[in-house]
Amino acid sequence: MTRFPSPLRPGDRIAIVSPAGIPDPENVRAAAEILKKEGWDPYISPHCLGSHGSYSGSAEERYADLHDALTNPSVRAIVCSRGGYGAVHILDRLNRLPLSDDPKWIVGFSDISALHALMAANEIASIHGSMTSHIRLGGDDPDNAMFFDILRGKRPNVAFATDPLDRPGMAEGILLGGNLAVLADLISTPYDILKPDTVLFIEDVSEPVYKIERILYQLRLSGVLPNLKGLIVGQFTDYKPDRNYQRIEDMIHDMVAPYDYPVAFNAPVGHVDHNVPLIEGAKVTLKVSPNVNSGDSNHLIYWQ
Repeated sequence: MTRFPSPLRPGDRIAIVSPAGIPDPENVRAAAEILKKEGWDPYISPHCLGSHGSYSGSAEERYADLHDALTNPSVRAIVCSRGGYGAVHILDRLNRLPLSDDPKWIVGFSDISALHALMAANEIASIHGSMTSHIRLGGDDPDNAMFFDILRGKRPNVAFATDPLDRPGMAEGILLGGNLAVLADLISTPYDILKPDTVLFIEDVSEPVYKIERILYQLRLSGVLPNLKGLIVGQFTDYKPDRNYQRIEDMIHDMVAPYDYPVAFNAPVGHVDHNVPLIEGAKVTLKVSPNVNSGDSNHLIYWQ
């Protein structure tokens, strides 16, 4: 059973870390000020603003920051500054920590999907959501407001517009997912969360249409894609059309056509300004509306 980290209280510490790429220092400092205004005690980890090749620090330095945040009882949440590439370098060492003894919220998306997979492997909920470049917009931003509510212990349901490609229906299951390319590279490892019987959500950036199709074929041939409970297709951005498909969404629609579970397209999840926070590992109900009226919405409902 998935364990949820404790709700944050006023004054609780939040670590800002950089498990992968080099962040913009201005984004990090501005986000820390916003978290402070929300009543928490944020701190910037020692190597968060560092530089080591294309990474924020060596693997040892990045591990040290995560180790300290995950094992320090005063730290109640860990916000990743940005994605990039590199979180996979430290997964095995992090997995040897007693993560379940005192679960902490880990927050981020993109390459941070590897850390969400780590937490899911240890049956701990985490937050797939925006990082410092978005948090700096403040608490009036709707996505930030939802994120802060989650930290405080609420389970805000998610509603988003229907799409002509949607397949209506209702599904119940465990919500898992994230950046598809990152998760595909974890297949057949201890951190493989691309599993049947889940409500899967996917997004990606700068990947060719054929590569996303190839990943989906792997999931089809392995029995994952045919046996999902439901599928949420987030934003696939910054890619070039090819001769077979002008849009990745049309390819995905064709890939899942043989199956009968509900599919929601154009969800506000991914490398876009409107990136709604989702709770990985939560039990959810996905309701995909018939798309009859322009005012119809799809809903992701958390079980309390």
